[in-house]
Amino acid sequence: MHTPQKNSLKQRIPHRSLTWLALLLAVLVLTIPRLSAAATAGEIDRDVTNALKDLYKSTPAAKQLAKSAKGILVFPDIIKAGLIVGGQYGEGALRIKGKTDGYYNTVAASYGLQAGAQSFGYALFFLDNESLKYLKSSDGWELGVGPTIVVMDKGAANSFSTSTAKKGIYAFFFDQKGLMAGLGIQGSKITKITPDK
Repeated sequence: MHTPQKNSLKQRIPHRSLTWLALLLAVLVLTIPRLSAAATAGEIDRDVTNALKDLYKSTPAAKQLAKSAKGILVFPDIIKAGLIVGGQYGEGALRIKGKTDGYYNTVAASYGLQAGAQSFGYALFFLDNESLKYLKSSDGWELGVGPTIVVMDKGAANSFSTSTAKKGIYAFFFDQKGLMAGLGIQGSKITKITPDK
C-alpha cells in the first residue's frame, strides 16, 4: 500500500521564488531603518553641504551653474529599493545664496521589472525666479509637471556652457551606489517638510 509523502516547504515553493523572497527580505532589512529615522535639520544641512562640495569637485559644470542659480535644491541621499513594486525616498534642503531656505522630501513609487536597492543623490539648479517660485508655492510638486527640467548626464555636463543655460531647472545626479539599473526623478513628488532641529 502506497502512503503519500508529506511535501516539504522546499518542494512546494519553487527555487526562484525563494531567491526573490530572500532578496526582498534583504532589501527591507537594509532600507527600512534608514527610512524610519527622519533626519534633523542639522543633519540635513551637513549632508547637503558635503554633497555640494563633492558635486562641485567632480562636476565643474555644476559649480559653474551654481554662480547664476537662483536656488539649489539638494537631496544628498535617496534610497531606492524594489522587487517588482519599488519606491524611493530622501530628504534635502533648498539653498538660496548659500543659506538654507527650507527643507523638502522626495518620494516616488514605481512598478515593473526591478529588484534590488541603491542610493544616490541629486541636485536641482533653479535658473529663474519663476521656477523657484513654483517650487515654493506648490503643495507637493510632481516632477515632470510644471517647469522644464534638463537632466545633465556625464556627457552633457562635460560639454555644458553657462552661456547656453538661461531658464528652467538643471538636474545633476551624484554618488550612485547599488545594483539597480537607471536613475530617474520623473514622477517624484517633492514636498516641504519641517524636520526637528
